[in-house]
Amino acid sequence: MDLKLEDFLYELPEDRIAKHPPKERAGSKLLFYDKGKISHHEFKNIQSLLPKDSLLVFNDTKVIPARIIMHKESGARIEIFLLEPLKPSNVHEEVMNTAGSCTWKCMIGNAKKWKNKSELRIPSLSLTARRSGADTVTFSWESDLTFSDLLTEIGKIPLPPYIDREVNTLDEDRYQTVYSKMKGAVAAPTAGLHFTKEIIDSLPAKEIKTDFLTLHVSAGTFQPIKSEKISDHPMHNEQVWISRSNIENLLAANKIVAVGTTSMRTLESLYWYGVKVLNGEQAFFIRKDDPYELEPAPLKNALEAILDHMKKERIEKIGGQTEIFLYPGYTFKVCDGLVTNYHLPGSTLILLVASFIGEDWKKVYQSALANDYRFLSYGDSSLLLR
Repeated sequence: MDLKLEDFLYELPEDRIAKHPPKERAGSKLLFYDKGKISHHEFKNIQSLLPKDSLLVFNDTKVIPARIIMHKESGARIEIFLLEPLKPSNVHEEVMNTAGSCTWKCMIGNAKKWKNKSELRIPSLSLTARRSGADTVTFSWESDLTFSDLLTEIGKIPLPPYIDREVNTLDEDRYQTVYSKMKGAVAAPTAGLHFTKEIIDSLPAKEIKTDFLTLHVSAGTFQPIKSEKISDHPMHNEQVWISRSNIENLLAANKIVAVGTTSMRTLESLYWYGVKVLNGEQAFFIRKDDPYELEPAPLKNALEAILDHMKKERIEKIGGQTEIFLYPGYTFKVCDGLVTNYHLPGSTLILLVASFIGEDWKKVYQSALANDYRFLSYGDSSLLLR
């Protein structure tokens, strides 16, 4: 399919970008797209719109304060943005609980002022940051504090680049889902920001089940598409974690609704991992082109293959990496519905929505604009059913 980036653009006025969260978590608007029909609701009533006997799948990743500001003795300001852990492990939870030293791949602001192999210090915490190469920083400290403890002291919540203001105390709460648990994301799974504990607790009465998996959202989620050919876009890689019970719940589900594009990417990646297991592969790494090159298998067979593998190896939880790229032409294998916010023009997330509901993505966005919806991370929501 010959896809042109210009076909996935729309005009987004600056004043429609939500720069602050709504007063209440569930106080946002909800556009309901049901097989071509559009209606408008309040998010607090989402449980009445979800299909009965459906499984709602959340991403329980937790945003870490990944922006670190340090200064040279000269006063020069250096910003370190954590991207992914390298040592002592590439597993976020392990590194966050590390004491003494750890190494991260980072983006470095004002990098010209910080020479390779030189150090920055915060004496009050006995903390040293040593740069090695273009994007690698090793932190070392002389205390019993974990790296998570240190970040609480020195880090800032990394708001998206289009929210061009300083972080405040409200962001520390509201740029985090109420069910966040697994530390490691540098951007929030924003579709989940609207959910309150009360809404989640009300779901069983509506015959709606819930489940939680993990994808640690990376900064690559904001990377614009620049390649002339859309499929040439270098897709970002993200870490995912799936449990045995996740797979058992998916096998038992009637309808599966992903809360957010990150949950959807995880679920569809899981299916393709199952296809790889059926083909004799055990490494959980989904390349961006895998869904367009591998021979598909029935969903039940793919999920059961993973379950059998986990039981055989006595694994309760399996970690992997995915750079899956979902764009028009993709056939969804797992997801029947999607809860999602409104995304940047020409982004990989617009392509994901377009791959899910086809050309009607334009109707959805036009309707949201016409009805004064707020856009992007702190904006309003939608429930899309194919």
